[in-house]
Amino acid sequence: MTIPAALGERLHRQARGDRWGVAVPRFIQALEASAERAGAGRDWDAKDLERYLGSLHLDDLALACACADGEDAAWEHFVREQRPLLYRAADALDPSGGARELADSLYADLFGLARTGERQSLFRYFHGRSSLTTWLRAVLAQRHVDRVRSERRVDALPDEHSSSALPAPLHEVDPDRDRYLQLMRSALQRAMALLPSRDRLRLACYYAQDLTLAQTGRVLGEHEATTSRQIARARRAIRTTVERELADNAGLSGAEIARCFECVTEDPGTLDLRDLLDEGPGGKKSAVDRSKNASRNL
Repeated sequence: MTIPAALGERLHRQARGDRWGVAVPRFIQALEASAERAGAGRDWDAKDLERYLGSLHLDDLALACACADGEDAAWEHFVREQRPLLYRAADALDPSGGARELADSLYADLFGLARTGERQSLFRYFHGRSSLTTWLRAVLAQRHVDRVRSERRVDALPDEHSSSALPAPLHEVDPDRDRYLQLMRSALQRAMALLPSRDRLRLACYYAQDLTLAQTGRVLGEHEATTSRQIARARRAIRTTVERELADNAGLSGAEIARCFECVTEDPGTLDLRDLLDEGPGGKKSAVDRSKNASRNL
């Protein structure tokens, strides 16, 4: 992925990269990383690439580049502007104040530590597809969920001979199941990539991070009823895109498309919504508890 120098320079001016001392080649590097992440290996044509790059939060991307590089002025501006917002997000997640500790600890990872001459900052996972504020809320929410999960006690599985033992699945193995799951993964990837960043964050909070509708609404600054309606709308959009992808690109019949959805509903396997939603920057990957429910609701 190579961005033309003229386009990079124009976007750098638009982002006011000079304000934070971000050189044009450094900014172009960040733009290329963003396009590669969003494209997932696709070959961008010139028009689509320019349209995508123009849709980014360029000011925030330039600020993130400068903070990742350890520019004092950029870092001071970031802390002054974002700390109050981050604290409000923390209080929304945990009104008792417990999440503020996570918000404070986040700054160490954002600043990064110099190793072998290279700063390892969490900002390298910010690609400008959402605002810096939205991205920070997502990172904080994920860390809060991870901490809650780590504190939960793990219940032992019941003995296989007890009355509460989990029954074995009765359905026969479908020889096409693996192929259908792979097709669903590809179609879902495309559908998720087409969603606006706010929709991806909303779905990630609710499905991938196990937040309630009320908690998700607080993270995004919207009413619980609005969150519910927007999630339902996003699910319909995803389903429409997935069905179109399976029909047009995979050439599946209506019955085969229905079977694809059935396979995911029966057992999503390694299908992980956190991978598809890309809402876990720098986080540890884990199985998504609501993957099956999300697929059933599509």
